[in-house]
Amino acid sequence: MSRTSRTALLAALGLITATGATATVFGATAGAATPGCKVDYTITNQWNTGFGANVAVTNTGDPVTSWTLEWSYGGNQQVTQGWNATITQSGAAVTAKSLSYNGTLATGGSTSFGFNGSYSGTNAVPATFKLNGVTCNTTTQPTDPPTTPPTTPPTTPPTTPPAGSKADNPYAGAKVYVNPDWRAKAEAEPGGSRISNQPTGVWLDRIAAINGTPGARGLRAHLDEALVQKGSGELVVQLVIYNLPGRDCAALASNGELGPTEIDKYKTQYIDPIAAILADPKYAGLRIVTTVEIDSLPNLVTNVAGRPTETANCNVMKENGNYIKGVGYALNKLGAIPNVYNYVDAGHHGWLGWDSNFGPSAELFKQAATAEGSTVANVHGFIVNTANYSALKEDHFKITDSVNGTSVRTSKWIDWNQYTDELSYAQAMRDKLVSLGFDSKLGMLIDTSRNGWGGTARPTGPGALTSVDTYVNGGRYDRRIHLGNWCNQSGAGLGERPQAAPAAGIDAYVWMKPPGESDGASKEIPNTEGKGFDRMCDPTYTGNARNGNSMSGALPDAPLSGQWFSAQFQELMKNAHPAL
Repeated sequence: MSRTSRTALLAALGLITATGATATVFGATAGAATPGCKVDYTITNQWNTGFGANVAVTNTGDPVTSWTLEWSYGGNQQVTQGWNATITQSGAAVTAKSLSYNGTLATGGSTSFGFNGSYSGTNAVPATFKLNGVTCNTTTQPTDPPTTPPTTPPTTPPTTPPAGSKADNPYAGAKVYVNPDWRAKAEAEPGGSRISNQPTGVWLDRIAAINGTPGARGLRAHLDEALVQKGSGELVVQLVIYNLPGRDCAALASNGELGPTEIDKYKTQYIDPIAAILADPKYAGLRIVTTVEIDSLPNLVTNVAGRPTETANCNVMKENGNYIKGVGYALNKLGAIPNVYNYVDAGHHGWLGWDSNFGPSAELFKQAATAEGSTVANVHGFIVNTANYSALKEDHFKITDSVNGTSVRTSKWIDWNQYTDELSYAQAMRDKLVSLGFDSKLGMLIDTSRNGWGGTARPTGPGALTSVDTYVNGGRYDRRIHLGNWCNQSGAGLGERPQAAPAAGIDAYVWMKPPGESDGASKEIPNTEGKGFDRMCDPTYTGNARNGNSMSGALPDAPLSGQWFSAQFQELMKNAHPAL
């Protein structure tokens, strides 16, 4: 389902405990025939240098068809992102104007909008508000003329997007579901309570996960808990759809339960039951984000015949078409549900950032999005860096830099890639996908759960200008041995905390991979989940063509993928950036 509009300013996630600071300003009594207004300004959450606020506006005077609310701050507060209003600021003065769907306010009618801001020092609630020029803290007729003369309106439209339409950014103005199963594991770790209330993805990585497995609740139980967490506001639930036939053909640690030809089983026993649950009217008030089939489609570009990293399993999946069919079917079935937002996996810059991979991958994503009766309208966006470690933004070098006349693209680390980090890659991939016919309002997600690379090894400036290699290696945040290393990486840290609309074209930073869940076992472990042993998870492995024949960089003593890995969790907290 395509989007109808995107507000100019989007919300960051309110993930910090609310402070409860509130101001209620009254004007004339309800039903009065003269101008009047009531404003409730509530600081919903506050942290060291930022805060979130909600503003409820009630018109107690004559009806209006549009409104402008004005106030001034007494400190250095700055509005950074907002929703349900167009908000501008000049110095201390702030102006919020209604949008097309919430401008009409009958006598006694109310609407609300919200925003996030920055501050330092004090963060006092503004003393005075004006609605269309009317001062809201007086009980008498004001002398100031309204900036927008009131007129008699038609029926009052809704103050949220119309039923059946989707939010431009599902994360805007919404809380995000905290998985109680993951929270309990995090809180059982020393220091884990510092992050245990962060939202993470719920991985449906096999058919049994739909109804629940030992130690993990099923899909309905998660959605029921999400309704409790939602309360009266908006809430996003993040699901990972991850069970394609012949899944992850180039990575044995994340192989799945379905064989290469079991596409019908994927449709009828996996996607159809998930779709039936998500379509239950009981859950219609939730914003359900589905991230569709992590790390599978890119394999059909990079790990097939004619490529140095060819694998027989990927050749099979390209020839039988079941990756394309499976993704198309999932998008079609899930995209038909009004409150589901599909985000397709788009790899990461260290996989698809080369010219030979970038364009062909985007073309393949469109092919999958239009397979099995689906259309590009079923794709709300794409997600990058899922369960990976690529740095969000490298500050100490740019792809256009050169050292002594030699481009940094020739360095061993960059190796002719077009991108240095996930933010630049995500924004470029978005532009490419839009050029191929995807929605111009396409949004991207970046998984920042394990790409912080903080701690004592984090560089504070560029590397030495001796060569392109010393320059890049000395300054890069990403401390992996090679960009191709992906399994339980030593030295990694938690990245940016989940937040909405952090950069142009980015719907949210998310923790789709729950920190502390293993990427794969460091030695062979018999299991009933179809998960194999991948040498890239073995810390003694000396590599292959996909990682430049480098050491794997994996942590030792890791359990099966998806199982709790305490040592990794502790290392991620120790090396978090921003620091905990």
